[in-house]
Amino acid sequence: MEEKNATLLTEFVLIGFLYQPKWKIPLFLAFLVIYLITIMGNLGLIAVIWKVPHLHIPMYLLLGNLAFVDAWISSTVTPKMLINILAKSKMISLSECKIQFFSIAISITTECFLLATMAYDRYVAICKPLLYPVIMTNGLCIRLLILSYVGGLLHALIHEGFLFRLTFCNSNIVHHIYCDIIPLFKISCTDSSINFLMVFIFSGSIQVFSIVTILVSYTFVLFTVLKSKSDKGVRKAFSTCGAHLSSVSLYYGPLLFMYVGPASPQADDQGMVEPLFYTVIIPLLNPIIYSLRNKQVTDSFAKMLQRNVKVSY
Repeated sequence: MEEKNATLLTEFVLIGFLYQPKWKIPLFLAFLVIYLITIMGNLGLIAVIWKVPHLHIPMYLLLGNLAFVDAWISSTVTPKMLINILAKSKMISLSECKIQFFSIAISITTECFLLATMAYDRYVAICKPLLYPVIMTNGLCIRLLILSYVGGLLHALIHEGFLFRLTFCNSNIVHHIYCDIIPLFKISCTDSSINFLMVFIFSGSIQVFSIVTILVSYTFVLFTVLKSKSDKGVRKAFSTCGAHLSSVSLYYGPLLFMYVGPASPQADDQGMVEPLFYTVIIPLLNPIIYSLRNKQVTDSFAKMLQRNVKVSY
């Protein structure tokens, strides 16, 4: 009878963040504007890299894929959040919940690997500049990109598979802005200790690997820059690495807290600031950070706009 009742809960309520009713329309409009700017910014960055031949090098191929993943993350979370802000019912089916988690797990994990790959690319470019065209070829870059996406897919499949062992019979209230597995574990009727352990092991390992790769790469970069006697070389190194370091520092803080911190079912409910930050705000900021701090991107974008204006006339 208990197992039969457990299968009855096939819909969940996404609580999201709490707000007063008078803030419904302003919040909807604010997040809609953020989403539209995010999509236009990231797709615009991809278009510039795609259209300009001299940007078809590893550094910009990686940046274009980062923009794609940022648009993916935002599109997985924001549209449903916008619907929930306006709708009286905040229901989401179990199948929709699993699909949403699967999508966010692939994209977030892929972004971790992409950020690590971008750090390695900067290490080779600055520490081994003469060998950079030989080491960091477009072929190697594409292979690393494929590995990043495959790693994201495999990581998502592991947690998605373990998610199927859970049943829900007592509560269908998900205290989150999207269907994440930690809030689902907390309302499961099945013992979710194994699931928590898998999250801690796999998510923790991926984040440690990517963070260590980034730290080691930039440690070598720092030593190389400090040894350089050229002020121009130092400025160029900081300009090419500054955007990536800004993106990394913004990304990993909330992510570490979300997936490595809550290692037990007894952990307190998480706030909404962290998931909102890395699923909505960071995808908005990344194209701005990389565009403003990269002269080649801004110049290429300006030239592309000028050509389009001339064609239109």
